[in-house]
Parts: sequence; C-alpha cells; structure tokens
Amino acid sequence: MYLVFTSRMSWLRVSNISLQEKESIALRGISFTQQQFQKLAIAGETGAGKSSLLQVIAGLIQPTGGEVHFEDGRVRGPAEKLMPGHPGIAYLSQHFELPKFLRVEQVLRYANKYLGEQASTLYEVCRISHLATRQTNQLSGGERQRIALARLLLSSPKLLLLDEPFSNLDRVHKNILKTVIEDIGTQLGITCLLISHDPADTLSWADEILVLKGGQLVQQGPPQQIYRQPTDEYTAALFGDYNLLSGPAVKAFAKLAGAKVQGTQFLVRPENFQLGQAARSQVATIQAVRFFGSYSELDARLLDAVVTIRTCETGFKVGQEVPVSLPKDGGWFI
Repeated sequence: MYLVFTSRMSWLRVSNISLQEKESIALRGISFTQQQFQKLAIAGETGAGKSSLLQVIAGLIQPTGGEVHFEDGRVRGPAEKLMPGHPGIAYLSQHFELPKFLRVEQVLRYANKYLGEQASTLYEVCRISHLATRQTNQLSGGERQRIALARLLLSSPKLLLLDEPFSNLDRVHKNILKTVIEDIGTQLGITCLLISHDPADTLSWADEILVLKGGQLVQQGPPQQIYRQPTDEYTAALFGDYNLLSGPAVKAFAKLAGAKVQGTQFLVRPENFQLGQAARSQVATIQAVRFFGSYSELDARLLDAVVTIRTCETGFKVGQEVPVSLPKDGGWFI
C-alpha cells in the first residue's frame, strides 16, 4: 500500500551550498543530486560538515549561499519561514529526544497521521510493535531510536535524513536498525540519505557515496569506486586500512601489479596481496603476525618496503618467507 512507482529523477538538487559559521566556513560550494529511491551516503571525518549539510537540506539551517530544491520547490531556511523544516523531508538527529515517562503508544498516537493498518505496518517495519505498552524510560538506546524514527515516519515523509544513526549502538541493535532502514526504502517507498563514520555502514548499503573534507566535496561515486580508487589518502583512510608506497618502492610495486607509473604514491589495500607463486610474485619476509578470527594480518618486508597483508590463511610464523603477488590493477596511484 506504500510503494510508489515513478520514473527515476533527480528530485533532490543541492546547488553550490556554502555555510559560514561564526569565523569559520562549514560548507564550501557543495553540489549534488539524488534520485528518488536512490540510497545516498555522506562520509567524512568529524568536523567535515556532514551534519550541517543534512540540516541545510532539511531546512533547519540557513545556508550562506546556494539553494536546495526538493521535488518542485525550493527548501527555505529558518531565516525565510516561521517554522523551520520542509514538507516531505524528515531529519533524525543523533541527539534525538523522546518525552519521558510516557508509554510508547502515547508518544506515537500524538504524532500519528495514519489510520489503522497503515500505522501498524509502519510499526512492524520499525520493529517496535512489541514495545507499545512500555514507558520511554524503560527502553534501550536502540529501542528509543527506532521509536523516534517511527514517530518521524508517521508524518509521511518522502525523504528521510539520518544523522549518524548507527553511533552508540551495540552490534545487535545496529543490525536491527540496518534492516529497518532497508525496509523503509523497499516497503514504505521512502528515500534515505544518511551519514556514518563506519565504512561498513555505507559501503554495504549505499548506491553512491559523497566524501566531505573540510566542508568540501572531494569525491563522489559508487562504493566500489570510492573504496578501490580513492582520490587521496584522506578518502582511502575513511574506508579501511591501506598501504601507501612512495619513493623508489612505487615503481617496483607498480610493476608487481602490472600498472604503469602515473604518480608518486601507490596505494594497495591489505587484502589485495595474494600469497602463492604467480607470474609476477616476489618473496616477502614475515615480520609480525596478528590473528583476528576470520582473517590474519601479516607485516612483511616486500621489495624493500614493509607492508600489511590480509589473508584468510593461517599458520604463518615470523621470519618465514612467502611468495607474494598483486593482481592486475591491484593498486592505484593517488
């Protein structure tokens, strides 16, 4: 009953958004579009401007320059309207609050614009149906967050902005929330845009990722491209471990990967190294071994550089010599 079938179009358009906060610039000329039903994620270090950008999109902060358009209208900031916010856009802050000492059913009843079965379906999607008679002060952090989310969804938004939704959640509640967010898109037909510090949250979910650094958009693309071909070391570090080779080692490692030298720094993810004889393999000497359960990490001296290698194999010892290779395009110049 909730699914909406329309042609895919860029119905959210962020154009040259800038934001001055006191004596610092929080956002610098940010532009991008989002299609309806497209899963978009924003990544960046603390202070990169992620939360400020979401609040500008939601109409909660007035940008210094630029415009946000949603569907057929411009999103106006608080300097232009009495009540901040924009119809059809819901924003869940990482500092959300619920009324204290009320039953969950009371909290939801006051916000509910649906009737009967529609609201029940929404509660099932949010995994909160069993919490109706509980008081808000008797809930875990994950349960409180899902109720705050359901309360927002009762306003029937088309775009949901999620500000660090997975922070401070244990593994169980984090996995539940991931399923809820997925179902919000597939079952309720609501488009989501989220920000997160954890690369696993964005790489496994998003159709496209925006990377912010110092208030600027430094890279945009599908998760595979962002992870495997980062434009700089900053972006590489956001999404996982890496080896960054420079100096004389660059030419040797590029040759190992069958790549042409195109820069002064060569990046290799630890899992890209392959152990065993191959056409371009070189002997590496293991200097340290760390076991992580589903995989092991080796520090090894290879081609006059010390690199970290990630492998599912076990039984390695310090001082052992092993043949190591890189697949074609197993490393990238940045």
